[in-house]
Amino acid sequence: MNLTLADADRTRIAKAIHAAEAQTSGEIVPVLAESSDGYEYIALLWSALIAMLALAALAVAPHFYLALVDRVMGWWGHEWQPRAVLTLALAVATVKFTAMWLLQLWRPLRLALVPGPVKHARVRARAVAAFRLGTERRTVGTTGIVIYLSRAERRAEIVADAAIAGKVSPQTWAEPMAAMLAEIRNDRLADGLIAAIGQVGAVLAAHFPRGEHDTNELPDRLIEV
Repeated sequence: MNLTLADADRTRIAKAIHAAEAQTSGEIVPVLAESSDGYEYIALLWSALIAMLALAALAVAPHFYLALVDRVMGWWGHEWQPRAVLTLALAVATVKFTAMWLLQLWRPLRLALVPGPVKHARVRARAVAAFRLGTERRTVGTTGIVIYLSRAERRAEIVADAAIAGKVSPQTWAEPMAAMLAEIRNDRLADGLIAAIGQVGAVLAAHFPRGEHDTNELPDRLIEV
């Protein structure tokens, strides 16, 4: 999946923001993140789990694995002493942990092993953080809204300021989200963002029409983090 943007795409997105805001006092801020988390703790958990499973297998069938080691090493009539068994267990756990950690340095695998609810929670948390940092209470009427898209997780969130949240139910944003993600699934990142901006703008225009003295309070551009 190709989720890259050219300068021409950024210009199109900026124009879409300007057009949407021409009909509303609301301020639309699209945010594109490369990833919402590094998920190192998930990689550590998987590595620890694999190491524990290896130790559990050794504990459940010690004779099988010790005999296997004897055959591989060419040991005949070898007697395993407790210290040697514990050393083997430590070596197996270390190798399994390290191998699993190294495998997860390949980012697609690491992301694939992150549970969906964890991804959703991290994307939501980063979207709220982006909203609080760049949009919350930065408009006169508290009418800012963030469209947050996380590339790595392929997930999106819409977070609205107080005045918008007071009039528009969260379910209303399901349609702009669906329109955006439908385009993104077809490798049209810019078109997806433009579709969401247009639909969010239409909702804002219905509830917060542009007044005669309204000014543009936030930059009309895509924020990339």
